[in-house]
Amino acid sequence: MIVAVHQPQYLPWLGYFDKMAKADIFCYLDNVQYKKNEWQNRNRIKTAQGWQWLTVPVTYRFPEKIGQVRINRNMAWEKKHLKAISTSYGRAPFFSRYMELIRPVILSDHDELSTLNIALAEALRQALKIDTRTVVVSQLPAMRENPTDRLIDICRHFGADTYLAGQGGTNYMDVDRFDGSGVKVAVQHYEHPVYPQLFGKFISHLSVIDLIFNCGPGSAAVIGKGA
Repeated sequence: MIVAVHQPQYLPWLGYFDKMAKADIFCYLDNVQYKKNEWQNRNRIKTAQGWQWLTVPVTYRFPEKIGQVRINRNMAWEKKHLKAISTSYGRAPFFSRYMELIRPVILSDHDELSTLNIALAEALRQALKIDTRTVVVSQLPAMRENPTDRLIDICRHFGADTYLAGQGGTNYMDVDRFDGSGVKVAVQHYEHPVYPQLFGKFISHLSVIDLIFNCGPGSAAVIGKGA
């Protein structure tokens, strides 16, 4: 059995869902420290002028964990994001079909960033027909705090024999400790595929919504090309 673990991200990129599809169980790691100005509260879309950030405003105080970070309700970000997405992708072949999955989640008044991110990831997972089981780590029994020990504990909880690390993930892990745990480490190697986009020259490493608006039901096959 293969387990993958990743922090909840906002409208994640293609590699996030490739990692999810390769695992038997994918764990949303919401009980580790939040990292400001990374991918947990923002991602990129493509516009006629190039790529653009979509950033969810948060009220973060160090050292809050991801699951404790609240969305700043004093800022009307939801309509701004939906307008930016509509402006950029309104003419994409599958915009109407998949915008109906995303819009209600963005407008659903989530208070915590992690619950918004997980709800969006679940909607996108279903759109991509990924049937991997997903769980939220904070809802599991308490695990050890050391990062490597935590991952080993999660794998042991599910009886997994393999942990699927993301690209660069081994830089933050004690691989030798895994070797003595009975859980082996596999590393995701993902090469970003090229697919049809609006607005000229291809831009990689955008939110997966860029792919699904342009490629629709063929999106899962495109993600698989990067494996």
